[in-house]
Amino acid sequence: MVAFVNWSRNQSAAPAEVRTPASAAEVAQAVRDAARDGRRVRMVGSGHSFTGVALTDGIMLRPTALTGVIEVGDGWVKVAAGTPLHVLNDELDRRGLALANMGDITAQTIAGAVQTGTHGTGERIAAGLADQVVGLELVLADGSITTVREGDEGEAGDLFDAARVGLGALGVVTAVTLRVEPSFLLRGRREPMRFSRVLESLDELTGQADHLDFYWLPHTDACLVKRNDRSPGPAAPPSSFRRWLDNEFLENTLFGAACALGARIPRVIPAINTISAKALGTSECVDTSYKIFATVRRVRFLEMEYAIPREHLGRALREVRDLVERSGRPVGFPIEVRVAPPADAWLSTAYGRASAYIACHVYRPTPDPAYFEGVEEIMVRLRGRPHWGKLHTRDADYLGTVYPRFAEFVALRDRLDPHGLFANDYLDRILGAPPGR
Repeated sequence: MVAFVNWSRNQSAAPAEVRTPASAAEVAQAVRDAARDGRRVRMVGSGHSFTGVALTDGIMLRPTALTGVIEVGDGWVKVAAGTPLHVLNDELDRRGLALANMGDITAQTIAGAVQTGTHGTGERIAAGLADQVVGLELVLADGSITTVREGDEGEAGDLFDAARVGLGALGVVTAVTLRVEPSFLLRGRREPMRFSRVLESLDELTGQADHLDFYWLPHTDACLVKRNDRSPGPAAPPSSFRRWLDNEFLENTLFGAACALGARIPRVIPAINTISAKALGTSECVDTSYKIFATVRRVRFLEMEYAIPREHLGRALREVRDLVERSGRPVGFPIEVRVAPPADAWLSTAYGRASAYIACHVYRPTPDPAYFEGVEEIMVRLRGRPHWGKLHTRDADYLGTVYPRFAEFVALRDRLDPHGLFANDYLDRILGAPPGR
């Protein structure tokens, strides 16, 4: 019986058993039981990965009882693994605290978001959630519970740097300790800009804003550029009506109707994008940081995202534009671009290099493998690294060429979990099968 379906409804699992542990000790018991019975074990999150990273045919752990803030210290907070990001944001705000950076989706669990490399944007401010992690509590394959921290040396230090984006392959994360700071305001400004102008001024755009995010509407020369910068205030949040108009009606209800029309009559998609481009306008507000970072996404889609060296961003965008124009394929969803500074978690997509992210989406009812295949070919030529939770076709042979610490990660996995207790088909493809399987 199917017990798990992800948000985009392209991944599902029918595990032999489902458990809802309420403590690290109960997770450890499930791991020992799985080892005894020859089963595999995985903990799922909220299902916002498009890949099969969370799937298992053995014991599936649901984290809904592993939630809440556990402890707050000077500049850090320890939270249970299953805490959704939107709950964490509210809890931090209530305490006058905030994360320095985050992505725009807040439905994920903190452990799931960290383990798959979820990130925000900004050339100067740590973009990945993993870059804000200072401690992890994990249950290892032998059933032991361990905690690794920033500053650990030797094998513990290696485990910390590897497990921050560990894909659940090194152990089951039961708690995450994050670096936090006093809550702050962001000034969010949205403005339309010609795609050609964006290409000409990439260095200026990415260098000036604390957080830059822009969307290009295929078949047009139009972009929506979003710049979020720290502000001393005063707060000037959007009205309730404006928030509903932008976040619910325009970006979800109306956009969903346009996607449905394009699915029925694909030839009208370029015209829809042209109309949408003409409707883009400038807006600005000042609000609590997480309210500016977060967006509402109700229209279901499939997504591919690659991180490429920042210096190749202009070339990559031109090649994607040429691909869309040359293929004659109607592309309804905007293409999203973000940036990040170098990171040091071994499997962070920004490991060791300033990075740019290009994300391509398709409406869930109309998947387009050929479009993703064409985009992926461009990204691979530029030594791109696929987001671990988004669709791609890369395997261990390729990934070992673009991650300097990839072989060390796999060797650590093989030592900690030689029999593949935490493995699944997706991990076998991207990491290779453990030696004992």
